[in-house]
Amino acid sequence: MKPKVYPFTAIKGQDPMKEALILNLVNPAIGGVLIRGEKGTAKTTAVRGISGILPGRKVVEIPMNATEDRVAGTIDLEYMLKNKKERFEPGLLKEADGQILYVDEINLLEDHIVNLLLDAAATGVNTVEREGISVSHPSRFVLIGTMNPEEGRLRPQLLDRFGMVVDITGEKDPEVRVAIIKDRMAFEKDPAAFLRKYAKSQRELKEKILLAQEMLDEVSLPDELLLKAAEISIALGVQGHRADLSMIKTAMTLAAFRGERTVNADDLKKAAFYVLPHRMRRSPLEKGEMDPAVLEGLFRENASQNSINEQTKRKQNRENQIGETRCTEKQCRATRNREKQKAGEASGISDAG
Repeated sequence: MKPKVYPFTAIKGQDPMKEALILNLVNPAIGGVLIRGEKGTAKTTAVRGISGILPGRKVVEIPMNATEDRVAGTIDLEYMLKNKKERFEPGLLKEADGQILYVDEINLLEDHIVNLLLDAAATGVNTVEREGISVSHPSRFVLIGTMNPEEGRLRPQLLDRFGMVVDITGEKDPEVRVAIIKDRMAFEKDPAAFLRKYAKSQRELKEKILLAQEMLDEVSLPDELLLKAAEISIALGVQGHRADLSMIKTAMTLAAFRGERTVNADDLKKAAFYVLPHRMRRSPLEKGEMDPAVLEGLFRENASQNSINEQTKRKQNRENQIGETRCTEKQCRATRNREKQKAGEASGISDAG
């Protein structure tokens, strides 16, 4: 019997983690998400919960003890020798094509498995070679990883492959913690009743995601925010250009999920917190956290410059209007002078008659 999955919308707190997962469902092109946090913070529960939101989307998990053949697949040489034709036994990367590939404790994964993930994530193709025989198949997936930073770091090459990174901690609000305990106990006591309780919110979230997917192609990004994205990456010392693209895609997805067709400054600001910290230049001892004050300062500078530009524009308009008024007054005086001159000439003709 298939175990019941804890409903995604029943998870209390951890809003950034939940939003990051939802955004990747709306737009897989964002590039997946890495969730870093201590044990018992609903990381795995949230990832497994997204399988219950969209029909046809499943979570394919790579276990810690998975072999290379289990992940990438294998070519059956014995069958080939006997039957004179090849047979490929697909692995988890084939199963994950078009789905969500989840790796718990991804920082503890064996290097050769990490290399398989890197190749497939970069190319969208999984290739298996054995004894001079090569088999390839599509393997495009949303990569989601979870890890406890206390247990070790993640290889930089794999870290950079994640479009977003979210750092979470346990809830500090006593009332929220009590609500979490009560919900978990209710789910364990009667899973079916608990699922029915959250069926409506699950359905509403699904509809909102599907609507956002439809709207995504219609979302536009103003040129000034496109420029601001580049300025933010430069100011924060972000490595490469992948961060700029991830920030823009995330901001556009945020707008679509809000039901808007235009990205605003808040969308870009929130996107920056998701996609930049793990790409900022830092020493080995730094955690790669972004100071909110720095980002706020960049947006204040932009707002201040816009205000100055607007004031300059208004001043120029006033000067133009004054100039036009002066010009009009001169024209009026010239017209009156001409009329007086014509009146004088007419009076002279009348007297002569």
